[in-house]
Amino acid sequence: MSTHAPSSPDTLSYEQAGVNYDLIDPLKISAQRAAAATGAHLAGHGFSEVLASRGESAYVVDVGPFYIASIVECLGTKTLVADEMRQLTGKSYYDGIAQDTIAMAINDLITVGATPLVVQAYWAAGGSDWFGDKQRAQSLVEGWKRACDTCQVAWGGGETPALAGIVESGRIDLAASCTGLINPKERLSVGDKLAAGDAIVLLASSGIHANGLSLARKLVERLPQGYLTEIEAGLTYGEALLAPTVLYSPVTEALFKAGIQPHYCANITGHGWRKLLRHPGKFTYRIHTVPPVTKVLKFMQEHAKQDDREAYSTLNMGAGFAIFVPAADAARCVEVAKACGIEAWVAGQLEEGEKQLLIEPLNIRFSDDDLQLR
Repeated sequence: MSTHAPSSPDTLSYEQAGVNYDLIDPLKISAQRAAAATGAHLAGHGFSEVLASRGESAYVVDVGPFYIASIVECLGTKTLVADEMRQLTGKSYYDGIAQDTIAMAINDLITVGATPLVVQAYWAAGGSDWFGDKQRAQSLVEGWKRACDTCQVAWGGGETPALAGIVESGRIDLAASCTGLINPKERLSVGDKLAAGDAIVLLASSGIHANGLSLARKLVERLPQGYLTEIEAGLTYGEALLAPTVLYSPVTEALFKAGIQPHYCANITGHGWRKLLRHPGKFTYRIHTVPPVTKVLKFMQEHAKQDDREAYSTLNMGAGFAIFVPAADAARCVEVAKACGIEAWVAGQLEEGEKQLLIEPLNIRFSDDDLQLR
């Protein structure tokens, strides 16, 4: 199976946009190794870590009757798009930006089987004047609360520092942390039950979500009207980029109530579909059905002149979350997701063999060497 054709001189890659995972991932690996040595401290408190959660999207601690999971995530550069679009349209998009920020944390937390419980906010501005803009600030507050209501989590508090000299004037850096419970313990999902024959169910994305924005912003330089370039009648590139990230916790909670236990989950964010290879087990992930690509991502791929392999290695390409379930539960898993208002597909299955992802309709192969996060 082929990989991809050589890039043309006009191709705009994620690395050219300023993000090079080859430089970032070694730091992640180094940090994970250092952090692993600290897990022993939990014994002094009468607790222990779930070792298999090391390197997963959320960290899990065994506190006796149940597990506690936790995560912290930064939104990234999507605020820059919102800021530019506000100058162009006069609208505040920070209600959606708030949902994006919470989604970055909650969609990671639920991969280990956790029910989100508490969210904390980190809003670091380049100066106090950012918070003085009442329309924008109130939009952020309202969007944050609405996302918490959707996920049925408590907003516990947060931090709102003004960091002149660290954060650029007029800008804001957003992050969220989230704590959740895995109760009963049988809900723990760290891949120990993953097996050949399991089905891969993909849940639809709403667009770019909150990953790949560096590429999206770089692409603006090639567009005749920048963010106001229409990708279809009545929909500009900037508006399409700012579609809020889907919150997937209603689906995972509904699956639990329906008696469906995922064997593994993956939040498809940075690294695109390569995230399907996150589990360390030796499986071939064979994809036979590819979800429709959202319009903004198709537009980006065409104008960045990316081949399919480059696009699927960076962007979610229409699938924002993957759930691995026993084949017998796959169809019901799709039904549950659709009942929550989220489109879903039985996209493939796991097989014994070499660790690789085969996206057969597109003739793409990713190997374990394409994703080294452990």
